[in-house]
Amino acid sequence: MTQKNFSVANYLNSHTDLAKELNLSTVESGISLIKEKFSANKKIITCGNGGSASTASHYITDWNKMVSLATGKKFRGFSLCDNIGLITAFGNDISYDDVFCGQLAAIADEGDLLVAISGSGNSPNILRAVEYASLNNIDTLAVVGYDGGKLMQQAKLSVWVPSFDMQLCEDVHLMFGHMVMKALTMSVNSFNISTTLES
Repeated sequence: MTQKNFSVANYLNSHTDLAKELNLSTVESGISLIKEKFSANKKIITCGNGGSASTASHYITDWNKMVSLATGKKFRGFSLCDNIGLITAFGNDISYDDVFCGQLAAIADEGDLLVAISGSGNSPNILRAVEYASLNNIDTLAVVGYDGGKLMQQAKLSVWVPSFDMQLCEDVHLMFGHMVMKALTMSVNSFNISTTLES
């Protein structure tokens, strides 16, 4: 799905059309996998490039803060995009393709979850991180767009946004993070989430 002519109305209409094409069962499965790892006290680790790096950080910001506040239980979330020293160290000393798998090797344990975000699904550093995870019994969830790329084939589970418009993909990827947060917090009756939502 691509958007030919920009206007505010067309952009919003494109989202309406895209929503009808999403496989909601895979979105729900992705949410369930994160809930399962949270319940099991596993680490949930995110990564991405560019806009997807910001999304990876946004996921962990929301999940660490809101889920922990809502449940009183630690959400053990980490973004591999947030330590510029580590990223540049791996990029400069080894390879940019290793900036995520190198960090993953240092912190991830068997049974943890890697959430890999990529619009195209073909970023080499993302694919290498997923490959490392798979070889070390770390579960993988891909959040992808376009045709899913190689990432959708490699990951254990995928949330796929079937659009070749990167901005629409990134919008829905961010929405997925918010849906995860709501799924993990809204069932807690004692917590008034409306007063503490991120602005």
